[in-house]
Amino acid sequence: MNADNQIDSLLVQRIQEGDGAAWRDLIARYEGRLLAFAESRLRKRDASEDVVQESFIGFLNSLPNYDGKRPLESYLFTICAHKLTDYLRREGRRPALSLEGLSSSSEGTWQLPGSSRPASSIARSGERRQLESQALIEALREQIDYWIRRGDWSKLKCMELLFVRGRANKDVAELLEITEQQVANFKFDFLARLRNHIRKQGLSHDIFPELYE
Repeated sequence: MNADNQIDSLLVQRIQEGDGAAWRDLIARYEGRLLAFAESRLRKRDASEDVVQESFIGFLNSLPNYDGKRPLESYLFTICAHKLTDYLRREGRRPALSLEGLSSSSEGTWQLPGSSRPASSIARSGERRQLESQALIEALREQIDYWIRRGDWSKLKCMELLFVRGRANKDVAELLEITEQQVANFKFDFLARLRNHIRKQGLSHDIFPELYE
């Protein structure tokens, strides 16, 4: 195992143990490369940042099934490729080449067929988005109810500021008078719990494939 793979293996192990600092280290290590990959294909900074954020969440969701045999970089770029495909489908676009297995150094071109997308494909993607939305709503409701029963108002405020208000970790820490490490830990725990709530719903693997990769 080379040095990079050793670093990645240690990061994954620390994340699996709930180390919030390791999660930040992982993002710092790969965010730039993933963003460059996404932006080279989308040519839109905001959309690329959203795709990368979804990719990290997808990795977190699939973490229980990550066995370490596959290089972490390849694994992250594959998830990012799937998220790019999902984004293009939502926009009514499709890649000319399959995104499966692309890496940061891949050369890809994109075909924008406009309105030529089949109606059946649009209907299927619409049904999938509805199922995704329903699953997320149910998972969020279950988690919020759990926090309310326990009186975990700090966690509830923290998630609202992060995901509803879109505030940065540092800003949230200052507003709630807690440390950035606590914010990172709350966020990690929240995403892990959402993942578990969704998995328990027994949905088809096609709805959230990143949960089973």
